[in-house]
Amino acid sequence: MRCHCRWLVAALVLLATAGCSGDRSTPQSDTEMSSGAEPVSRTPSDQPASLRGTIGVSLLTLENPFFKVIGDNITAEAAKYGYDTIVLSADRDVVKQGNQIKDFIVKKVSAIVLSPCQADSVGPIIREANEAGIPVFTVDIPCRLPGLKIECQIATDNLGGGRLAAEAMIEALGERGGKIAIIHFKQAESCRLRVQGFKEVIEKHNAASPAKIEIVAELEGGGLKDEGYKAAEDLITAHPDLAGIFAINDPSALGARAALENAGKADQVILIGFDGQPEGKQAIKEGKIYADPIQFPDKMGIEIARAIVRHFKGEELPPEILIPTRLYRREDALKDPELR
Repeated sequence: MRCHCRWLVAALVLLATAGCSGDRSTPQSDTEMSSGAEPVSRTPSDQPASLRGTIGVSLLTLENPFFKVIGDNITAEAAKYGYDTIVLSADRDVVKQGNQIKDFIVKKVSAIVLSPCQADSVGPIIREANEAGIPVFTVDIPCRLPGLKIECQIATDNLGGGRLAAEAMIEALGERGGKIAIIHFKQAESCRLRVQGFKEVIEKHNAASPAKIEIVAELEGGGLKDEGYKAAEDLITAHPDLAGIFAINDPSALGARAALENAGKADQVILIGFDGQPEGKQAIKEGKIYADPIQFPDKMGIEIARAIVRHFKGEELPPEILIPTRLYRREDALKDPELR
């Protein structure tokens, strides 16, 4: 009888040991990576079981698909490393954005990401986040006010993109040159950089070519389709011989195209956009927009999430990471499987 008890006890010990052995090893951290390497991406099956924290995201507007793509990709990428996200639209309202950031501070989020509505006005609220010890990152639109701590800015190379837009305009106008105009959104530094790059290349072209291109006007379009329509209406009324328009984003360009069609001048005015949103690409395929320097908002969202992970690993981040644009013409659109 005693022998049987001893065997029973030994069996129970073996079972207990076998049941625990699978949990003994320490799993590799999902953020483990060599210095300078990209973070390791986890599949849904091996995502961290516990939540590491929450990232608060306040974007300029979610009405523009560009910013929605950024927000969606921050959410998806951050989830791979155990972070939840709160993505909000500031609706171009700096007061609303300030309130959103204050709420993030109260919630004690792990990090804050924002695309400032007015880069010159968000300083005080960013300072509050700095004082609360919450790291702040900016995406697409930077904030360069002195005395603030921005861990990293992720953006398109807008200056380079503006140069590509000018090259497309020069290509489209050819030997005839002509009068052109710009539909701007001066509130955003990204758009100011696009226009700066555009003008640089036009000036160089005019210094070397007899086919002069004259910028006759710059009108505010607010980055919106309706305002782009109104700006284009005003431009073709004031300049009936207008040969081209550079619009700083696709919504502005699509609004301008509608105005040109309504005025019967769609075949007269070359239209260059910027972004590469699906609707803009479709318009290029249909010959309604000549070309776009296209951005990669998906990459921007992924890179900002990875920058946050690297920050919490103690890695030193560059002040700014720029993602190049690519010129997208009709020949690209005709081969694009995502278009109808």
